[in-house]
Amino acid sequence: MIDRHACLTWFDVNRRRSRQWFDMIAPDAYEARPISLRHPIVFYEGHVAAFNVNTLLKRGLGRAGVDAELEHLFERGIDPLEEGAVAARARWPARAQILAFAAAADEAVRSALEHDAIDDDGHPVLRRGLAVHTMLEHEAMHHETLLYMFHRLPQAQKRPPAPYEPVVGGTPPRPHTVRIPAGFATLGADPEAVPFGWDNEFPLHRVEVDAFEIDAFDVTNADYLAFVQAGGYAIPEYWNAEDWSWRAAHGVTHPVFWERDDGRWFWRGLFARVPLPPAWPVYVSHAEACAYARWRGRRLPSEAEYHRAAYTTPEGRERAFPWGDAPPDPTRGNFDGRHWDPVPVGASPAGASAWGVHDLVGNGWEWTSTVFEGFRGFTPMPSYPEYSADFFDGRHYVLKGASPATAARLIRRSWRNWFQPRYPYLYASFRCASS
Repeated sequence: MIDRHACLTWFDVNRRRSRQWFDMIAPDAYEARPISLRHPIVFYEGHVAAFNVNTLLKRGLGRAGVDAELEHLFERGIDPLEEGAVAARARWPARAQILAFAAAADEAVRSALEHDAIDDDGHPVLRRGLAVHTMLEHEAMHHETLLYMFHRLPQAQKRPPAPYEPVVGGTPPRPHTVRIPAGFATLGADPEAVPFGWDNEFPLHRVEVDAFEIDAFDVTNADYLAFVQAGGYAIPEYWNAEDWSWRAAHGVTHPVFWERDDGRWFWRGLFARVPLPPAWPVYVSHAEACAYARWRGRRLPSEAEYHRAAYTTPEGRERAFPWGDAPPDPTRGNFDGRHWDPVPVGASPAGASAWGVHDLVGNGWEWTSTVFEGFRGFTPMPSYPEYSADFFDGRHYVLKGASPATAARLIRRSWRNWFQPRYPYLYASFRCASS
């Protein structure tokens, strides 16, 4: 039975945070498009409200919406493979119109959460509250999308809601690897054993994993700077053909979060630029991560290796989180918007796995070498059937863990993120592995 009060509370938290995020942006940036592979900022304020209506009220409850034209306009975001693939729109609704639409949508959704049959085992979209959970997690996910988009705006177009004090200190810990013996790892989840999961998280299955070694810490800015200084972006042997062509076509010579000024490197923070923090994890695309790993004579870990390093124990047990079965809290890692940017790697030792691998959840998503596809037995979810299946194209890679902007409610063992290999804007870190 779905907990209406808990769902209403989460819905209200989501809506307040969305409003707070959009209010951080100066009015003249509202229709800006800081990442050409994404819609302008204006789209996303309408999109979340439209998704809530389309998913719960229309697809789930079979009711009329609030504004059919806006619900169609803001129906779905995008993930194109090439810049310029998103058609420009000459005119967007004014923010006042979008806010009025959102207010009406919120009222209708809130009423449904309070009074309607939102948990109906006879309806595939409403079974076990599927539409409600889909709606709630979707908005929490978009909070992270907004932040990494806002990261690309000029600092003058953003207003922090509280004093911005990045944790820039710290010396990088001594790099070392951890040997994980051969054994099993459990991937996915049992849909009847969890309140909710996206379709790509099912079904539950065990896989055998060979012995491997993995970095105890994510690759830091200091580590990656050595690759840049060694000319790694100019040596084609470290890049596959497609990644090398992308690097050359776009003039990529360093991570997108780095900026060079008068011979010094800086980190482009969300609200200010700071001298490059050596102990922070480097944020890069999958292409850049693979090039660095090849430079070191190593590789990225697979999804199954990540699971084995994160959730298994030397005694043969498996845990819900790297640190155990206790729910995520601020001592376990950098997530849930506690910091706007990364913190030094290893800063949350209470979040380490049983093997002594740090920061597996928080401080940056973790790139893997696994191509995103459905597990055997995959079935599209009735509430959002195109969510995963549209991206089973062999051109996306799985990420695990969480970033500073990931909501704590989204942190679970079976969660899978995915992106194109040459998408450099998300909060994605990595570590190296070897067989």
